[in-house]
Amino acid sequence: MGRVAITRAWTASTVHDERLQAAAEDAAQIAFERLNTLLTLDHDTILCSFQLSAVSFQLVQCFAMRLRELNVGCFGGGTGLPSLLGGLKNNPWLHANAVVTMFDSGGSSGQLRDELGVLPPGDILKCALALSRNTREARRVLLARLPTIEHARLGGHTGGNLLLSMMQRYSGDFLDAIDGLRALLGCHGRVWPVSVQQASVCAEYGDGSMTRGEVEVDAGQSSGRFVRRIWLEPPVAIHPSVAKAIAEFDAVFIGPGSFYTSLMPIFLVRGVADALAQMRGPIILIANLLTEGRGMTGFTAADEVAWLEEAIQRKIDVVIANMKWPSPPILGRYALEHKEPLAPGQLPAHCELVAGEFWTSEIARHDRLRLAYAAWSVLSRRLLSDS
Repeated sequence: MGRVAITRAWTASTVHDERLQAAAEDAAQIAFERLNTLLTLDHDTILCSFQLSAVSFQLVQCFAMRLRELNVGCFGGGTGLPSLLGGLKNNPWLHANAVVTMFDSGGSSGQLRDELGVLPPGDILKCALALSRNTREARRVLLARLPTIEHARLGGHTGGNLLLSMMQRYSGDFLDAIDGLRALLGCHGRVWPVSVQQASVCAEYGDGSMTRGEVEVDAGQSSGRFVRRIWLEPPVAIHPSVAKAIAEFDAVFIGPGSFYTSLMPIFLVRGVADALAQMRGPIILIANLLTEGRGMTGFTAADEVAWLEEAIQRKIDVVIANMKWPSPPILGRYALEHKEPLAPGQLPAHCELVAGEFWTSEIARHDRLRLAYAAWSVLSRRLLSDS
């Protein structure tokens, strides 16, 4: 039997996907010719080489993909979520959307909430900027703070926070105000507030003490008090249009972000768990790089998973975690703030760990490009594979 006949017979019996037949025949022919230059072929050698090739082609078949555009939701707030969005928006196969915490009580956002009665705009603004067409220029303009001396009442607020707050006041609808900001910035995806009802984050600590407000909750656990319970006061509900959007996502990313005040409050909003129950794709947690103070000593990604699964009554499918740390001097600087590397811990059997090097600078912040590639690899394997 000639070489061509052998390769065709082998590929016909081994590679059953017609799309791969031609490639399989070409590769087998090349392998045959290379082996022929190195040794005198006998039947057993030919059979062995083709069996090795069969394994390779079976692997190729397992990871064959059908590319399509994916619509994903990214849940969180603070500085972590914009970093994820900024990386994902550059992938033409992804529509990245943000579902943002709305319970910020600190800084400019908290002050505008208290003085004007508007929803806190800060995290919404940061996510819209991350998804904007010209992020650098938009950040330069909208994150600049007005000088206090020239504007006594407005001083200290960012231009973007004031713009979004005024758009909300005049439109009478926060979602309309966000859509107006998106149009102004040329955003690639949607930005959703998890709720348009006002509430505050509350915490009960291990010693029985309680506190109210995002800043106060963070301060309590940073000082060494272990958080036993988190809730929203008063209870609030998800906006119907946001619930519909969540149910239609192909996948959901959670984090990175301050765990107790940026991540957990989202999933305490009434209706979020129900919307996630209808979402058929995977839920992927991006674990933080560090713990957040003495009250989180020994805290792990497995603890994050346990808290979240209890809140949403659904399994977390994947955890993306950093597994390579910077130099001791850098970690030592964070240790002075009682922040330590957040280890994966003992993840449940159903939860896949995707480990990598995501901390690549002196600042504890996920590398935007590395994180985006890791996210895409998980999505492509779980949603686009033909296997």
